[in-house]
Amino acid sequence: MNEQEAAWLARTQEEPIDPDREICDPHHHLWDYRESRYMLEELHGDTGAGHNVTSTVFVECASGYREDGPEEMRVVGETEFVLEVAERSDAAGASIAGIVSHANMLLGDRARGVLEAHIEAGGGRFRGIRHSAAYDPSPDIRVSHSKPPPSMLLRSDFRRGFLSFDAWLYHPQIDELTDLAHAFPDTRIILDHVGGPLGIGPYKGRRREVEADWRKSITDLARCDNVVVKLGGLPMKICGFGWHKQDEPPSSADTAEAHRPYYLHCIDRFGVDRCMFESNFPVDRAGGSYTLLWNSFQRIVADCSEDEKTALFRDTARHVYRLGD
Repeated sequence: MNEQEAAWLARTQEEPIDPDREICDPHHHLWDYRESRYMLEELHGDTGAGHNVTSTVFVECASGYREDGPEEMRVVGETEFVLEVAERSDAAGASIAGIVSHANMLLGDRARGVLEAHIEAGGGRFRGIRHSAAYDPSPDIRVSHSKPPPSMLLRSDFRRGFLSFDAWLYHPQIDELTDLAHAFPDTRIILDHVGGPLGIGPYKGRRREVEADWRKSITDLARCDNVVVKLGGLPMKICGFGWHKQDEPPSSADTAEAHRPYYLHCIDRFGVDRCMFESNFPVDRAGGSYTLLWNSFQRIVADCSEDEKTALFRDTARHVYRLGD
């Protein structure tokens, strides 16, 4: 994080809401680039800022790949890299209890060998694969870092390699995921970031239309019992709320007001046992600090029962990623 971003985040500060509630954060990244760093120190700085985050799940972001060896196996370097960080995380602060890495599912049957290599490298923490499918034909919408082709989820070669799966896509692609979920009813599928409702490029200024399309697709997807959903990701720039363009971050109350319809629709359709709040940090820092983000979640479900909150903030994530007690 550069000085300008740090100064912007500092302009809106709040005390944590419900700081004793135990949280499992099922979606964050780690990277160490020349222009951007988010490693254990930064993660623990966020998870230790006031909320009671005790465990987390790392999700792939093309970090630490091997520089040599077979091309399809280089991704296993990310599991090796994160395992080393995760083992250090156990000593203090939130424990990185699960690892979701990448494999090229278009390898078909050969993808199983990559999965087996991840399992071997994961030290008991490897939990699944994400091959991002996020694609839109508009040049204004960034294609996911894994450079997926159009309609990847419908391809036969992808489906031959299909395994336990985190799905990252944009809202016009949700129906393709529904088709995939019907085809593999015994495979757990985790929808990241409530399905990426877009708000930039050709979708700018069309929020009501986008939300209506998104709601219908989410309702159809929720009928697939093998699908769960992560509640987060809306602060991303692609969703078009424009928080990062403000002079200061929004309050958690403002964020909750804007995001509430999306998260409550998911909870209503999927139920709390198939929904889990996520930070998506540091990407969702575009909407404010880690504390502000979790405060917004607390506000959105303030009227839920204690059992429902326990599921949304901890138990669903632990169950889905098999993190134990």
